[in-house]
Amino acid sequence: MRKIFKPILLLFDDNIFRLLVKWIYPEYKRPRKGYAYNFNILRKYFFMQKIIGFNRRAPWPVDFRSKILGIEHIDKGIMCDPGDNIGIYINAYGGLKLGNNVNIGQNTIITTTNHNIYDHRKIGEKRGVIIGNNVWIGANCSILAGIEIGDNVTIGAGCTIRNNIPSNSLVVQSNDAIILKEKKPYQWDCSKEELL
Repeated sequence: MRKIFKPILLLFDDNIFRLLVKWIYPEYKRPRKGYAYNFNILRKYFFMQKIIGFNRRAPWPVDFRSKILGIEHIDKGIMCDPGDNIGIYINAYGGLKLGNNVNIGQNTIITTTNHNIYDHRKIGEKRGVIIGNNVWIGANCSILAGIEIGDNVTIGAGCTIRNNIPSNSLVVQSNDAIILKEKKPYQWDCSKEELL
C-alpha cells in the first residue's frame, strides 16, 4: 500500500501543492527537489499564518511563534525565509537586507533600530542590518542595528553581534569575547538550482 501511495502523493506534491505554495507564498524560493515537501510547508505554516493571522502579510512562510515587524522593509534573496524557525524576533523598520541562502536559528533577535539614549521617544542614529550570502546564524543570537555581516559567515549559538563581521568568518562567543576565525569559501551556489 505504501509503495502505491507515496508516488501518488509525490505527484500531487510536485504539481498541485507546489502551485498552491507559489500562490500563497510568492517570495518562497527553495529548490524544487530535495528541500521539503510542499504539503509539509502548507501543513506547518498555512493555517496559523494565513487563516489565524500570525505574520499574515509575510509573502513567505513564517512560524506562528515568531514575530516579524516591518515586513515591507525586508529585502531578501532566495533560499532565505526570515521567521520560518521558532521564536525569531525581527524588527525591520530600519531596513533589513538578507542575501541568498541565509539561515536563522531559533530564538534569534535581529533589530534594525534602537532608541536614542537621551530621548527614548526618538529612534537612534544606527539603522539597518545587512547580511550577506551563505550565512548561518545559530540559535539564541542577537544582531544589533547598524551591522553588516559579510558573505560565507557562520555565527555560533548565543552570540551578540555588535560589530561588523567580515566575509569568510566563523564567529564564536567565549567568555564575553567574540572570536573570529577565517574559513574556506562556501561551495554550493544556490542561485544555480531549479526553484519552485
